[in-house]
Amino acid sequence: MKKIGYFLLVMLASACGKHTPVTLSGLSPADFDTVIDGKKTALYTLKNGDMEACITNYGGRIVSLMVPDCKGELQDVVLGHDNIRDYLEIDGNFGAIIGRYGNRIRDGRFQLDSVEYQLPQNNYGHCLHGGPTGFHAVIWDAYQESDSVLELTLHSPDGEAGFPGNLDVSVVYTLGSDNALKIDYLAVSDKPTILNLTNHSYFNLSGVHAGSIVDEIVTVKASAYTPIDSTFIPLGGLDPVEDTPFDFRAGRSIAEALGDESDQQLRNGLGIDHNLVLDNDGSPVASVYDPNSGIRMEIITDQPGIQFYIGNFLDGTVRGKHGVFYPRRSALCMETQHYPDSPNHPEWPTTRLNSGEKYQTSTTYRFCHTAK
Repeated sequence: MKKIGYFLLVMLASACGKHTPVTLSGLSPADFDTVIDGKKTALYTLKNGDMEACITNYGGRIVSLMVPDCKGELQDVVLGHDNIRDYLEIDGNFGAIIGRYGNRIRDGRFQLDSVEYQLPQNNYGHCLHGGPTGFHAVIWDAYQESDSVLELTLHSPDGEAGFPGNLDVSVVYTLGSDNALKIDYLAVSDKPTILNLTNHSYFNLSGVHAGSIVDEIVTVKASAYTPIDSTFIPLGGLDPVEDTPFDFRAGRSIAEALGDESDQQLRNGLGIDHNLVLDNDGSPVASVYDPNSGIRMEIITDQPGIQFYIGNFLDGTVRGKHGVFYPRRSALCMETQHYPDSPNHPEWPTTRLNSGEKYQTSTTYRFCHTAK
């Protein structure tokens, strides 16, 4: 069991942590030191001069990301927790690597080469984010090769959570000199399987204390989206975004897109929680600008879609870093991905990974700011 011997280890770590240096975001690495299922957890710090990223190997989670704002002051722009205990005890995917399959698969079922596979049904009867014990809830092996690069590796055995194939995964976080956090995903399997990896960071470009993100201005190069039913499963079509709340091609605030929230798709998603079909030409596919902090985040990816989610399920009960409670819509997610339920839609870009084939994809979150 994960929590056997855990609380004693946390108390010892906390006692030692009183005299250990903290990160720029105020985290104590000692608060992340414990042993779960015989594997050690830790907090790893990446630096590039202007930025700092803190990542734990529990779920490969980005715990904090310090970015300079328009005044040159560093802001922590991702939500999360400041100790390993809260990550274990509070349900959520803050900053986590998501797999084997990011987003949802209808009824937790798919077929591959005429064989039907059953996955955990952990969300409205569907499989969400690989199930409750997906990649967000395991300990990754970590190797920090430099101050700016962290590699996390994982072996997922054949049949784990119902997925076929022995899968070996590598995720590399690189904090670049261009104020960018790059995430490279690599994987191989010994038999045909499906795979759709992403990162589930919750961003607030005014900082974790700032509250609502509805004034942030979002631009996405997407001329279509995948409409959903009330259980967040795609209806099957690719609908144009024109004259819908999901048209961010010219850039607009989240508040403007939401309007009065009477749109049926907004009602189905409890707000915006939809896959946008990217018009990807190799340049940044999306950006978020915060008029308060002056911070702009650009997203570059080779993926065909992006799940744009605005924290509709945050409700003010989750206590995060530094005792801050996270209210509704206090962060947004930009999860680069293949489309939800793609294994059941052969007409969409495939998530199939053949035996011996290399899965390789990359997403970069690049930051800049406008001086005031």
